[in-house]
Amino acid sequence: MTRMLSDKATVQQSAEYVFNFLSDFNNFQRLMPEQVTNWESTTTECSFTIAGMATLGMKLTEKTPNSIVRAVRNGNAPFDFTLTCQIEARGNGADVQLIFDADLNPMLKMMAERPLTNFLNMLVNKLKELQ
Repeated sequence: MTRMLSDKATVQQSAEYVFNFLSDFNNFQRLMPEQVTNWESTTTECSFTIAGMATLGMKLTEKTPNSIVRAVRNGNAPFDFTLTCQIEARGNGADVQLIFDADLNPMLKMMAERPLTNFLNMLVNKLKELQ
């Protein structure tokens, strides 16, 4: 299993706000960079294409109030993965880090690790813009 971590980001919203936002996949589209196309979502599932990479689908599997939101592969993604959103209350805001655990073969790891880590960092940086 390959683990990729985003940078930690401090969001100027409460841990409860961030948790509620991340607990609904319909909100994730606001975080997506322009390289993401074919976005489809419900509150508990989503699918999208990352330009030059793959189509990924996810479904929510675990929600621990104000601290963890976890999703797993759903649909035709080319590998198994888990996305964990860790939220930690910090004063009036929250620290957030995304953790992506993927079952990548060595060749896919070499090709995908850097773009996926960059993608995670884009998402977490967009979280800092939440109003």
